[in-house]
Amino acid sequence: MASDPHRDPSFSASSRRSFVRTLAAAGLGALAAPSLANWARAAEDASAKSPQRKIGIALLGLGGYAGGQLAPALQQTKLCRLAAVVTGTPSKGEKWQRRYDLPASAVYSYETFDRIADNKDVDVVYVVTPNALHRDFVIRAAKAGKHVICEKPMATTVEDCDAMIAACKDAKRQLAIGYRLHFEPYNIEAARLGTSKAMGPVKTIKSEHSFVGSGGTWRFNKRLAGGGPLMDVGIYSLQAACYVTGEEPVGITAKEWPKTDPERFAEVEETISWTMEFPSGARAECRTSYNEEANYLHVDAADGWFELSPAFSYRGVGGKTSRGAMNFPRVTQQALQMDGFARTLLHGEPNIVPGEMGRRDVRLLLSIYEAARTGKRVAV
Repeated sequence: MASDPHRDPSFSASSRRSFVRTLAAAGLGALAAPSLANWARAAEDASAKSPQRKIGIALLGLGGYAGGQLAPALQQTKLCRLAAVVTGTPSKGEKWQRRYDLPASAVYSYETFDRIADNKDVDVVYVVTPNALHRDFVIRAAKAGKHVICEKPMATTVEDCDAMIAACKDAKRQLAIGYRLHFEPYNIEAARLGTSKAMGPVKTIKSEHSFVGSGGTWRFNKRLAGGGPLMDVGIYSLQAACYVTGEEPVGITAKEWPKTDPERFAEVEETISWTMEFPSGARAECRTSYNEEANYLHVDAADGWFELSPAFSYRGVGGKTSRGAMNFPRVTQQALQMDGFARTLLHGEPNIVPGEMGRRDVRLLLSIYEAARTGKRVAV
């Protein structure tokens, strides 16, 4: 394994198979099992011959995540390939065309995007735009006859989520949300430990995902982002609490903390914390900020504890338990995520991160904002 902690080094097919056998022997809870099944299949794909035709993915929105993570991950997938790009900046399109040896006909603008319906090389459109633009492009992609992966959060309103789900169903197209951690081994293990009650019932969960963000980007624009750090990275803590318990919360309380820089955070929250109550009695205490540094998940159960730190980074996750260290290989999460969706399309395997999950999370995010605004417990 490479010594650089920020790299996602590859590992051999034999290592993958060994890792799969190790996790499979441990058994999985219902929530984690589909993710492991997808990961296991991806591992076996590494040593199998390539399919006759890979799933063609078009990246729509060529910002930092598409360029820094998704496009490189596509070079590591077994079942997918970069087939087209869609951008609002012509110079970006030209740069990507040269870098990835794309034909000119595979570069679209936002205005010409609907012509992608005629491109038989494109099976999936991966929407990576600012949050408020997800609805329009997901609906247009579905109407063009393409399956869709939509980055998180799915949208900024529940109504937009409903429209996106309906459009894909009407077009008989699959819709997945870009929840990469459902394919990441440490988070899969955390879900297994929690849902299987391997250390007894989960009692409390503490999680925070925060970073110091510079102003001036769309993430500080409420119209485009829908909110601040809660919509951006706080969603990871929310998701983790749900997949560790295997439950959805029944009550939420929240608090927005005073802004240290009101001008910089004029439109969105700087820091917000919230508590979620689950049907089993478990409680999750979470926090997110654009002016702090944190990335962890800690779970106390009746007979032990487990934690991930960092928990949500795509540059590498680490973990330990009260019974010993976790020791899984690093993976390229986005590659496993996209290969997982490819298997849904190629082999009819379950879509484990469907639009309905994205809709649930948007509803919960908005409930957190409501609880912070009113100072009252919100029943969900």
